[in-house]
Amino acid sequence: MAQWTSAVGAAQLARLLNSQQERPAGPGTRRPPAYRALADGIRLLVLEGRVPVAARLPAERELALSLSVSRTTVAAAYEALRAEGFLESRRGAGSWTAVPAGNPLPARGLEPLPPETLGSMIDLGCAALPAPEPWLTRAVQGALEELPPYAHTHGDYPAGLPALRQTLADRYTARGIPTMPEQIMVTTGAMGAIDAICHLFAGRGERIAVESPSYANILQLMREAGARLVPVAMAERLAGWDMDRWRQVLRDAAPRLAYVVADFHNPTGALADEDQRRQLVDAARSAGTVLVVDETMSELHLDEGFERPRPVCGFDPAGSTVITVGSASKAFWAGMRIGWVRAAPDVIRSLVAARAYADLGTPVLEQLAVNWLLSTGGWEQAVDVRRDQARENRDALVGALRRELPDWEFDVPRGGLTLWVRTGGLSGSRLAEVGERVGVRVPSGPRFGVDGAFEGYVRLPFTVGGAVADEAAARLAAAARLVRSGASGGAEGPRTFVA
Repeated sequence: MAQWTSAVGAAQLARLLNSQQERPAGPGTRRPPAYRALADGIRLLVLEGRVPVAARLPAERELALSLSVSRTTVAAAYEALRAEGFLESRRGAGSWTAVPAGNPLPARGLEPLPPETLGSMIDLGCAALPAPEPWLTRAVQGALEELPPYAHTHGDYPAGLPALRQTLADRYTARGIPTMPEQIMVTTGAMGAIDAICHLFAGRGERIAVESPSYANILQLMREAGARLVPVAMAERLAGWDMDRWRQVLRDAAPRLAYVVADFHNPTGALADEDQRRQLVDAARSAGTVLVVDETMSELHLDEGFERPRPVCGFDPAGSTVITVGSASKAFWAGMRIGWVRAAPDVIRSLVAARAYADLGTPVLEQLAVNWLLSTGGWEQAVDVRRDQARENRDALVGALRRELPDWEFDVPRGGLTLWVRTGGLSGSRLAEVGERVGVRVPSGPRFGVDGAFEGYVRLPFTVGGAVADEAAARLAAAARLVRSGASGGAEGPRTFVA
């Protein structure tokens, strides 16, 4: 059985290689042999995630024709990649990309720090802001006033409180997506929603297509569920979704599920336009793939004059293809563990039935608090404050990074909570390791890829501003200097990845 889960055509690989910026050679510097330059180019594409891990590469003759080089050059490049662990081959099955065993996924960088450590460590690990007050307190007080009738019941509501289901359905309807309460299930956060969906639709060994990069916690959830992840590379810059790649992967790999963050993607911040959303739904429907759309960042638009695109489920009027997941955790507060699923009524019934063997239901008091926010206007007021805070933090962090680390590259997203940063050729894993010793905590790029891709990246959330953002950038610059000098304290020297 072949070990590859997607394929990269010769013309597509040639375009990706040609798009790499050639680094000018210094005086007296000799250019590497052609095969070495080709091998380095492919290796960089894998490490940056632009070519997925486990992607079948074109045959030597096909690639040689597309690049206008000799077949010997391609054969030598492939052999060099095999020797370095970036390519695996088997007679009759072809060659596919890989990541060496020495490049494990980092284990740290996303778990919240204990509160007692926050005085000495700047935590950029979690994309979450403090609670918006006074709305949190008011919501809890409002929930307590509504609690007595529910206290006389058993308290288990596997589908969620009827009042909150109705409120959520009304919000979708107000956006032009007619929705009944029977299409809503309330969950314990978005993670609980996606975990339930994966268990219902994708048993152990099933394929799930995911963006590459994607949200690290969801990737880990799917791995632990036994799914086979099929990465689909994002387009360059903030262009988002490469629909040719999505159609090819959905057609060739036939995944049972596909998971996407179309609104201010985590970690890149990209926003899918309406045409991309329409094409994605059409491609999933044609392939028989269930499309799980994460909308947890959708309300965090930060630029003036922004018009929210139509929800992805709006392009699936029959409701047979798209399952939407939302949450209060990003837009309001991470401590408010309330999420929800919008899907066809039969899907909701199946999810609710399966829930009896999981968590039975979501805490009533928190559901009442979210319902109070959504039904009184408190939600809109709190989210407006959230946007202002995230915008100020984003602008402060961007300015500090450009001042302290001018060789780091990133595009400024129009919303969300995260900045996806290319680290000037330095190892993101090494930066994360050294950063903790100089007092700044960041998650490295490989956490957001499949099987160790994105080594040259880190994710920086908009969770600090002002002088703290300045200090965070200064500490990152100090970590970068240590990594470049090889003084990071480990036995292995710093790794740089340049084409």
